[in-house]
Formats: sequence, structure tokens, C-alpha cells
Amino acid sequence: MSVFHEQRDELEKHEFMMGIARGRLAVTLDMLTDALIMVGQHGVYCTSNRNPSVPALDLQVVLSQITGAKDLVTSVMEELVREREARERAAE
Repeated sequence: MSVFHEQRDELEKHEFMMGIARGRLAVTLDMLTDALIMVGQHGVYCTSNRNPSVPALDLQVVLSQITGAKDLVTSVMEELVREREARERAAE
């Protein structure tokens, strides 16, 4: 099933409030946050054999990648805001 179908309600809501690009980025950020939470919860039960206080190495990699993806999405959203503000200042 397509993400556009699965997330239809959230996409419609965010796209209406923020525009298509920013709305889709916001939903993407929410999905990444949900994935990060689920992997984090799984990490509580799948700990490293060497150091039981940290998640298994494969989960550490997944957590790192999801966190990096969230940072990239956030930076794109911030850049879109800066571009919009610059256009608004130029129009004044």
C-alpha cells in the first residue's frame, strides 16, 4: 500500500496547513519520529552482548540513520522557511 494512501488523512491536514512540500516533510518527520520510538523501544530488549546498557549494534546503526534523516528533513523545512521569509522581505 502506498504511503500516500496510508497517511492520507495526515497528509491532507498538513498539506492544507503548510502547503504541499512543507506538509509532506512534516508528515515524513512524524513518521521518522514514530520509527525512532519503535526502534528505541525494541532496543530496550535487544541489548549489546558486550555492553548491556546500550542497544545491539544493528539497532544503534538504525537509530543513527533515522536521527540523521530527521536532521536532514528538519534542515530542509528550516531552509524553506528562510526562503519564504526572504521572498516576503523582498516583496515589501
